[in-house]
Amino acid sequence: MESTKTLNIVKAERKDVPVILDLIKQLAIYEKMLDDVTATEEMIEDSLFCENSNIECVVGWYNDKPVGFALYFYNYSTFLGKRGLYLEDLFVIPEMRGKGLGKALLTHLAKTAVENNCGRLEWSVLNWNEPAIKFYESLGALPMSEWTVYRLTGDELTKLAKKG
Repeated sequence: MESTKTLNIVKAERKDVPVILDLIKQLAIYEKMLDDVTATEEMIEDSLFCENSNIECVVGWYNDKPVGFALYFYNYSTFLGKRGLYLEDLFVIPEMRGKGLGKALLTHLAKTAVENNCGRLEWSVLNWNEPAIKFYESLGALPMSEWTVYRLTGDELTKLAKKG
């Protein structure tokens, strides 16, 4: 970036919902998962801006153009006895990669975590995404290789819910 004066990271507002959905879709294209995106502007607005929402989003703007976002929420660590900040998604448009925006977004989130007395900042990364892995490790992040993520969705989630 020529100057950090043209980069702004701001908390998302309702008017940013179309921008957020567009960036989510660009992320899904990059991750080869566009068919998995079922979110709509209404769903995002209801999730981010409902009363007592635990979800937050910041958008990176460069010369008044949206060039990235980070969507996160707070979780809790029973071992630490503190909440943590979980980064659900971070995305920078291809032409802005390598110019410091990703680092600026993560720095913003680290400051947010510290200001909110969080014990950790964590996220997941796809195993094939070597550029992201190298970037995260360059910041001092460590992979949690002893953990495996499990997920229930769709029919499996519904079946388990009905067993109770």
